[in-house]
Amino acid sequence: MSKPVRRTAAVALAILKTPPHGVIFIERAAHLRDHPGQIALPGGSVDAEDGGDLRRTALRELREEVGVTADRVTIVGQLPITRQTRANNFDVTPFVATVAPGPLTIDGTETAAVFTIPLDVIVDELTKGTHTIGELTIETYLLDYESRRVWGLTGHILRSFVEAWGDASNPLRAAVEAALAT
Repeated sequence: MSKPVRRTAAVALAILKTPPHGVIFIERAAHLRDHPGQIALPGGSVDAEDGGDLRRTALRELREEVGVTADRVTIVGQLPITRQTRANNFDVTPFVATVAPGPLTIDGTETAAVFTIPLDVIVDELTKGTHTIGELTIETYLLDYESRRVWGLTGHILRSFVEAWGDASNPLRAAVEAALAT
């Protein structure tokens, strides 16, 4: 039996430059085949138009899913690839970016809602716990915020960010803080 093909995707952990420096999340549309109704960071699979450039994938997905154009985005860093193994076999590259003020708009074909969670809430309240889907209970990183639950792959990406943020020797925090100050 052959191994399932690994696919490549990118997401943007996009932080608004205006206080309280909310991180942009989407609620996936209920009609989607994969992960309907779940909370996620804007992102998706690499398309041919991206030319294999994962940064371009993250920027394209930000534009498509929440209406943020590339001229409003500064990519300040990259987190380690997160491997999705339970479903879909994705290797997901998370980019950390700051976003200049402007509107957030949803693409109703993929996105049911767009919202933000303040950066300090993510840093202070992300926790390890369990999430149950049907009869399956998963140990994961969780964040409950205003009747929405972040968990699974997105929770693991947030954990990677929180670890980098809390490590004084990691240049990511300095890059984010510098970008937010401009």
